[in-house]
Order: sequence, then C-alpha cells, then structure tokens
Amino acid sequence: MVAITTRRALLVGALALTTPAYAQGGDAQPGALPDDVVIGDAAARVALTEYGSAMCGHCRAFEQASWATLKREYIDAGKVRFTFREALAPTSPDGSIESVTFAMYQVSRCNGATPEQYFQRLTAFFERQAAIQHSETMAVVRDHLISVGEGAGLTREQTLACLRDPTGPDRMRRLNDAFSRDAAAAGVSPATPMFFLNSRHIETGPMMTPDGLRGVLDAAIAAAG
Repeated sequence: MVAITTRRALLVGALALTTPAYAQGGDAQPGALPDDVVIGDAAARVALTEYGSAMCGHCRAFEQASWATLKREYIDAGKVRFTFREALAPTSPDGSIESVTFAMYQVSRCNGATPEQYFQRLTAFFERQAAIQHSETMAVVRDHLISVGEGAGLTREQTLACLRDPTGPDRMRRLNDAFSRDAAAAGVSPATPMFFLNSRHIETGPMMTPDGLRGVLDAAIAAAG
C-alpha cells in the first residue's frame, strides 16, 4: 500500500480525519439520509441500498459483475431506486487506506456531481483500484485522483479544491455512523458491500452475479405488486 510518510502532503489536512469507531447496538434502519447518492425512479416500488467502498475488493467484484445488469435492467427501467452509501473499508492501522477511500469520494462528488456523474467517477475508481492500492507514494495516488477528475471534465485545480472540501469529514462521519447502526440493527458485522432491500438486510452472495441479482430483485418486484 502507499507510503504513509507523504500522506499529509496529499491530503492538505482535509483527509486527515479520525475514522469514527463503529458503534455497537442501535435500532436504525436505512431510511433516507441527506448524504445518500440516489439514482432511479422515485416512484419505484423496490428500493435497494448498498453500503460500499471504493477500496473494497468485494465491492469492486460487485461493480464488475452485477452493476451493468442492475443499472440497465432495473434502475434505468424504472423498477428499482438505488442508493449508494459511502463507507471507509477496509481499514488500516495508520488510516492511510481510509484517507485514500475518502479522497475518491471527494472527487466523485466534486463540483456538485449529479448521481449519474458520481457513479461514472466511482466506476473509474473501481477500474483503477488495483493500481491505486499498489501505488508507492501518495503522489502517485494524487495523480490517479487528478486523472479521474480530468476524465470527468474537472481541472486539476478543481479536483484539488474538492479534496480540501471542509464538509467532507463530517459527511463521512455521518455515513460511518449510519453504517454501524444499520449493521447492528441487522445483527451483522459492518462489512462491505452490505445490502438492504426495502429496508431489510439481504445476503450479499446472490447479488454478486447477474443471475443471482435478477432472482432477488425480480422476487421483490413481484411481491411489491
């Protein structure tokens, strides 16, 4: 993973947040949050929520295997409303992985990105995940962040400004609190990806293949009438 000695040079203070400890207990269920990234028809009878992470290998596997099917056959078709909630996972003793993950979210949201723009940028980060994980310095990580920003039409200056966005750390803490509360309410460990279908926790396994995802969502759509 990236060298930690140059971390602050990249983060310029904004990313050097203290990752909140996962709370134990709580009875929250995944109702709408102001920090949610939501895509799909508001009138859809089926709502799918994913807690995911840009640096999570299993999340990348879901993205590669099932996202295109979910987007084309269910979200774009008006059958499912999809919510993505950012999580800081996996974690590292020095916080370097969490800081990089957080930076990816800052760029994904940069300059008031629409949900479509957000998911396009997030997909670009999943495609670069392995390269970012094997970066030898934070300067190389920064180059990846800037490159994804440029691919989305952002200037270098805009991307760096978004990395310093002071609203980001508080947003991340709120989402991490929701992550731990919802996991505790479902009786599971907070791990990504974690899915809720119409506010009920569902197993991750079936969602990791197109056919499995279709089976889960088609059953939910049929049950919703």
